[in-house]
Amino acid sequence: MKRSAAVRLSATLATAALAAATGLVVSTSSASAAVSGSATGYATQNGGTTGGAGGQTVRATTGTAIHSALCSRASSSTPITIEVQGTINHGNTTKVSGSSCNTAAGVIELKQISNVTIVGVGSGAVFDQLGIHIRESSNIIIQNVTVRNVKKSGSPISNGGDAIGMESDVRNIWVDHTTLEASGGESEGYDGLFDMKDNTQYVTLSYSILRNSGRGGLIGSSESDRSNGYVTFHHNKYENIDSRTPLLRGGISHIYNNHYVNLHESGINSRAGARAKVDNNYFKDSKDVLGTFYTSEAGYWQVSGNIFDNVTWSSRSGDNQPAGPNPTSNTSVSIPYSYSLDNANCVPDVVNRTAGANKGNQVSNGNCTPQNPGPTDPTTPPTDPTDPPTGTNLSLGAGADGSSKASGTSYGNVIDGNLGSYWSPSGSTGSVSVKWSSATSVSKISIREAAGSEGGIRNWRVLNNDTGAVLASGSGAGVISFAKTSLKKVTFEITSSNGSPRVAEFETYSG
Repeated sequence: MKRSAAVRLSATLATAALAAATGLVVSTSSASAAVSGSATGYATQNGGTTGGAGGQTVRATTGTAIHSALCSRASSSTPITIEVQGTINHGNTTKVSGSSCNTAAGVIELKQISNVTIVGVGSGAVFDQLGIHIRESSNIIIQNVTVRNVKKSGSPISNGGDAIGMESDVRNIWVDHTTLEASGGESEGYDGLFDMKDNTQYVTLSYSILRNSGRGGLIGSSESDRSNGYVTFHHNKYENIDSRTPLLRGGISHIYNNHYVNLHESGINSRAGARAKVDNNYFKDSKDVLGTFYTSEAGYWQVSGNIFDNVTWSSRSGDNQPAGPNPTSNTSVSIPYSYSLDNANCVPDVVNRTAGANKGNQVSNGNCTPQNPGPTDPTTPPTDPTDPPTGTNLSLGAGADGSSKASGTSYGNVIDGNLGSYWSPSGSTGSVSVKWSSATSVSKISIREAAGSEGGIRNWRVLNNDTGAVLASGSGAGVISFAKTSLKKVTFEITSSNGSPRVAEFETYSG
């Protein structure tokens, strides 16, 4: 049902008033390329992880503003990118109510929501004594932030003492280039830095620093909590930690190219049937860095290419079953995604140069050389939804066709200049094309989703239908640029989606 103009104006004024009071800067543009690179590891599976791509971008300087941004969306799944700058703490984080959110004071609450990016910008974002809690949510990206000194006892307390905690039916989370740190162990009031439990799956932690804590993190809260898994840890630095780097209970994990320094009691603790593929990591000045510890319920590992530098190993006895001093594989793990391994001997250097917040979000190229993240094809410019095309929309007056169309929709709806009509494929994937009777030069297209279905489009390709050449690929709706091409037919192919994708307009421009 459409709201009246008066209702829409009232909602707009209310949002503006709330923004002024909370430190939320509202932008009407779609999400820019605030996030560097794209998801890796298991976060690329199960439909992928794109966060708030294709949605509005706002800037927040308080925790209340972050909650306000979530609550101001049209729905709990409307995509949004929240750029965070400054220090977020208990003093500026209150509960905000709304139909598209479920927040709480004293914690960044990402509960019963989807399609959200939180990214640190400017001089940096620090969550001070304030944890990030993800519950019953999916498709979340957290990048370039610091979370420090979150306590479960003492004062103030937040998030059960976890820097980032996930629980209860969580899917597709990518945490990248973060710094997660404490100032002691459980006796000082801290718990884990990166915890997953109660059916959390398809998670990647990459290029992050975890340090100065008793516990690095866990997958599964008890020996019976085995519904978690499909987690990738790569290019992270674990430093000055007692144990749990991580602790694995059930499920599958891929752990590669991490740098471990000063693990005091134990490291990767695979137990309760967990299986871990442990490749090309560098362990230094540590104890019992891999094995099954503190339980009689064994876990398993496949190892290759790791370096153990001044690592000490306990003797095997009872509930302590270290993998060393010469770790060998006792299982086999198949990885469904592609990845590039750095040699273990260069991991300390490449991780020290890339991991953590405010490092420029650099990544490794698989040859031990840090580089700025970019599109897979360097000749293809990235999607830039904030750069509106200028000139004539060549789709008006052109023709349209496609692979399939859902009942009640039409290919012609994408070229009619009307945002109220749309095309949908008959399934979750499909293609729609704009065509001309003679060759036409095109260098930009703008894919505009129908109101209420923003974020439905995940991954896509743009094709020169005359030749079959891929002109561009990426994720999320918006403006897509490519080298100017003369063609008679250009195709937008949706290769994965969230729900039912709806394209209101497929605009084309010469540029």
